[in-house]
Amino acid sequence: MTEKVILVDSNDVAIGLMEKMQAHEQAQLHRAFSVFLLNDNNEVLLQQRALSKYHCAGMWTNTCCSHPREGETLQKAVDRRLLEEMGISCKTDWSYSFIYKADVGNGLVEHELDHVFLGRFNEQPKPNIEEVADWKYMSVNELKTDLADYPERYTPWFKIIFNEVTNKGILELV
Repeated sequence: MTEKVILVDSNDVAIGLMEKMQAHEQAQLHRAFSVFLLNDNNEVLLQQRALSKYHCAGMWTNTCCSHPREGETLQKAVDRRLLEEMGISCKTDWSYSFIYKADVGNGLVEHELDHVFLGRFNEQPKPNIEEVADWKYMSVNELKTDLADYPERYTPWFKIIFNEVTNKGILELV
């Protein structure tokens, strides 16, 4: 089955479906979500993308990010992908949405209306090795420093989203 994304306008109104790879090749605006899970020490749970990923393989990024399917609510999509990627089931809450565009290499562009979700998680994830190579918790301050010193370690979209959530005060520098 070919995975499709939901094309949207700038107000998040669905305007059609497109095969995921084609949408990334044509830089079409589509609906997406990004999840940040923090533990009780306010450390962010990061994942390192599997080395087999078709773009940004081996790079570090937020806990989970993906696309909802046609007819699927954002919350259901978040719950599904957290479980599929990280083996995590926990409560998350929508925080805000924004649009970004990022070149991810190999002629692909992520152009997403991204819905950011936050949650609390204090356990060890059980990641799917086809999706995730590794994981770790990092404080927001450590992460900010590491992003400045080693930006090549992180996905292009994560750098944008992390800047957004820290500038908006959603993730506090602690």
